[in-house]
Amino acid sequence: MNTSIFKYGELPEFKEFTPENIRKQFPLVLEKIAEDFKEIEENLSNYLTHNHLTWDKVINPLNEVNEILRWSWGVISHLNAVNNSESLRDIYSKFLPEIISLSNKFGQSKIIYNSLVKLKERNNFDQIKNRILEKEILEMQHRGISLLKNDQEEFNNISEKLGKLSTDFSNNVLDATNNWNLILNKKSEVDGLPERVLEMMAISAHNHLKKEGEVDIKNGPWKLSLDIPTYTSFMTYATDRNLREKLYKAFVGRASQGENNNSQIIEEILSLRTKKANLLGYKSWAELSLSTKMAKEIKNVENLLEELREPAFKTAKIELETLDKFSKTNGFPKSQNIEPWDISYWSELLRKEKLNLDQESLRPWFPLNDVLKGLFKLSEKLFEIKVVEATDEAPLWNDDVLFFNILNKEDNKIASFYLDPYSRPESKRGGAWMDECLNKNNIGKKTLPVAYLVCNQTPPSKDRPSLMSFEEVQTLFHEFGHGLQHMLTTVNLPQAAGINNVEWDAVELPSQFMENWCFHKNTLLNIAKHYKTGEKLSDENFEKLLKNRTFNCGMATLRQLHFAITDLRLHSSIDKNEGKTADEIRREIAKQTTVISPIKEDKFLCCFSHIFAGGYSAGYYSYKWAEVLSADAFSMFEEADLENSEDLKLIGKKFKDTILSLGGSLPPLDIFKLFRGREPQTDSLIRHLGLSGTT
Repeated sequence: MNTSIFKYGELPEFKEFTPENIRKQFPLVLEKIAEDFKEIEENLSNYLTHNHLTWDKVINPLNEVNEILRWSWGVISHLNAVNNSESLRDIYSKFLPEIISLSNKFGQSKIIYNSLVKLKERNNFDQIKNRILEKEILEMQHRGISLLKNDQEEFNNISEKLGKLSTDFSNNVLDATNNWNLILNKKSEVDGLPERVLEMMAISAHNHLKKEGEVDIKNGPWKLSLDIPTYTSFMTYATDRNLREKLYKAFVGRASQGENNNSQIIEEILSLRTKKANLLGYKSWAELSLSTKMAKEIKNVENLLEELREPAFKTAKIELETLDKFSKTNGFPKSQNIEPWDISYWSELLRKEKLNLDQESLRPWFPLNDVLKGLFKLSEKLFEIKVVEATDEAPLWNDDVLFFNILNKEDNKIASFYLDPYSRPESKRGGAWMDECLNKNNIGKKTLPVAYLVCNQTPPSKDRPSLMSFEEVQTLFHEFGHGLQHMLTTVNLPQAAGINNVEWDAVELPSQFMENWCFHKNTLLNIAKHYKTGEKLSDENFEKLLKNRTFNCGMATLRQLHFAITDLRLHSSIDKNEGKTADEIRREIAKQTTVISPIKEDKFLCCFSHIFAGGYSAGYYSYKWAEVLSADAFSMFEEADLENSEDLKLIGKKFKDTILSLGGSLPPLDIFKLFRGREPQTDSLIRHLGLSGTT
């Protein structure tokens, strides 16, 4: 009887994944993988000698071992992100060097490398298999297979150091976020805040202070913190400018001082990445990174970012002037400049006046359950699938988590996914993401794809459901788009199924494509129903949301470009930045990518987890690169007729049969052309962003 908690191919029994069980049982998993790997090497050595190499003999055993490792470590990594604790964190940090060491061992096996090269040379495989082999060979080269012994040892040491530094970076951000709070006791300090926010802050204060009795929403106390739902709400609605300033400075200064200071970690990460790239024969980390991406070369990325930066900068300057004028007309001191902590507040007031749109007042029309129903109905219409809740089927890591099955038009289960929708700042990483639980695999132990979808929206209260902001609705659609590509794959080779083998800068295409549907009238009006009355969102409010799409679009676009250009520069020009810190370089870039210069307390890089603790280093541009693809893809629906259900079905099926189904089996440009009939163009994105009038 197998008593192990690590049962690859099955849904994890999350409650069994206690720190103690992981500590005891995970070494046995690693031991078994090491044994299997040794056996694979022995077999391949024999096949090489006798020239008996075949796809099934080389690729399939490797895939099986890799999948077991990916699934097992994936469960631990997932829990570390959504159910963090000190003991789990310690275990994660303890095993991480072993995981990196094992990955290096796999990636630096001469026998495996020679087998892959010979297999490719001696066989006339189809395009998919050739693409998989080319990617596998390149990945091994990037793992240092061709390095001399001393260089390889240095390479491996660097890899281990980078793994630890990234984990430390992430932990510092989480701790710095959780460690800062302010208890507010005066009503004047929370003036302007919606009731929903007051309730959230009052409950948080009540729990923090371990108070007895009922929570007093109206009289407080209220806890001000740096978790996203609280932070964004306070910056948007609070009238107390001094507190907004204090909160803003704390937020942009996270993890930049004391024991959670990431400043030195950033410099070490950048230096080590450059050394690692140099060892592999690349001039920079960006050059190494782009060698596996759709963009291919740094100049291609720079050209795209500049094509967007110029109109965005012009638009942002006009937007700031408009905001400044509006604020001074409405009581802001004429002798003072608008500061970063004023932007969200005055933007919201301007939005109310200009568009007559109060975003907070629309939350009652977006209860989570109705949004999900609308999202699933759209997916059913476009992609011929059904999404059915099946929470009783799956073990969960938190009571808030939901579980769904996806059925095809014959009602056969083809995939499943978890949804963890709510913010839990004490134990859950901020942001939103999709990750793989199980890949589609028809080899060995057959598995259907299973995804994790994670968001961080406002939780429900005792008398109302989770009421979403429109931005949170977009985020949910975004992550579901990632999930669709993972779950609707028809590729039978697991190495290229779903998002596997997809170039990083094309991965955001399906996610950003799905966001466009939030601005499609019929889709949104089918979603938006008042949680108490069932009343549909009015046509008038829809038009307001549509106009709001381009409200302050210049500043919003410029912000993303600032991040992308900074990331690219830090990772491509490190040798030219003699004596300058990452922060100093970022401030230089800010002259062309911000309309309000970062304040001295702004140490944003210290919490830029995407590039220092995630997979977006030298790749943050991917959001804009893929946005070009997604906007152009959506324009095909627009050009047909968004109100013609038959047209939608036909084009939706084509999108499913290409972008979603083919995954990493072909280069993303080829897949895009199969769908769109041509190469991508930027026109649609510039139009969607509302920047057309400034070029």
